[in-house]
Parts: sequence; C-alpha cells; structure tokens
Amino acid sequence: MDPVDMGDDLAGVLLSEAQIAARLDELAAQIDRDYAGKAVLVVGVLKGAVMVMADLVRRLHTPVQMDWMAVSSYGSGTKSSGVVRILKDLDTDLTGRHVLIVEDIIDSGLTLSWLLANLRSRGPESVEIATMLRKPGAAKVDVDVRYVGFDIPNEFVVGYGLDYAEKYRNLPFVGTLAPHVYSH
Repeated sequence: MDPVDMGDDLAGVLLSEAQIAARLDELAAQIDRDYAGKAVLVVGVLKGAVMVMADLVRRLHTPVQMDWMAVSSYGSGTKSSGVVRILKDLDTDLTGRHVLIVEDIIDSGLTLSWLLANLRSRGPESVEIATMLRKPGAAKVDVDVRYVGFDIPNEFVVGYGLDYAEKYRNLPFVGTLAPHVYSH
C-alpha cells in the first residue's frame, strides 16, 4: 500500500519508510549495547506493535524471546479511555527476566503506565520501553521511555501498524490522516 492508495484520506506523509528503517537500525544498535550479555524478552503490544517489533527484532544481535500482550483502552475511537483491559496476557513468566516492551505509539501514556506497573509486579529483573512514536503534547502521565524512535506532533497518524478503525495498518510509512475521515 502506498500514498496513492489512500486517496484523499491521507493529509501527508510524516515519516517515510526509509526514515523508519534508519531509526530502527539506530535503536537496535543501542539496544544491543545496553543488553550485551543478557537475554531479553521482547513483549509486543498488539495489534499496533506488530510491524515495529518484527522489524526491530530482526535487526538485533542480542538473543531474544518474544511474547505478546493485547490490552485495550481505545475501542474504535481516537482517544484513550484510561481504563485498561487485558485481552491477551503473556505466556511467559517474567521472574528474573529482562523485559523490553515494544509499542507503536505513546499518546497519553495512561495505558502504558498501567502496563508497566502490571509487568513490574511480576518480578522481572528489569522492564524498559521501546516505542516507534511518542506524542509529548498528548502526555497525561510521565512514563520513562528508554528507546524512542520519533517524537511527533499531536496529530492523528496511521500506518506502520497504526490504524483508524482497523484500516491503514499496512502502510509502510507513517502518515497523518485527513480530518474528514475521523471527524464525523
């Protein structure tokens, strides 16, 4: 899928496929340095983190295991409700593990703050966060994020795993969605 396929639903391309790939290379190198000699459990947050996690772990030289969680606080809307439900929990025991949570985007930080507290309560050695995108202008709580791909403006973005009503996840870039799509 490319920008032409979106027609007038796309307001603009915020981050190109090449920009994302270059930043993932940098993040992977930093993660490899930070976790040298350690095994890492990489936890992807479904569904949005699928693209980021797949591309990130393929760049790592550090031994990793992968697991997935699905949590919900959005529904089909555009704002986080702050009420979190676990839809799919981890299959892995976190006791004594180095855990790296991988997210597609951090908006308010409410869901991630809850998730971080939940995972830390399970006895890991460490828990860190990697996210492709962060919206500092949307933050409602302060979450310590160790690895950030890009800080972006507080706009509605889609692509590279991010959706609106389950559409646009398969775009290889991050684009801003035209307001007429979500402002009915």
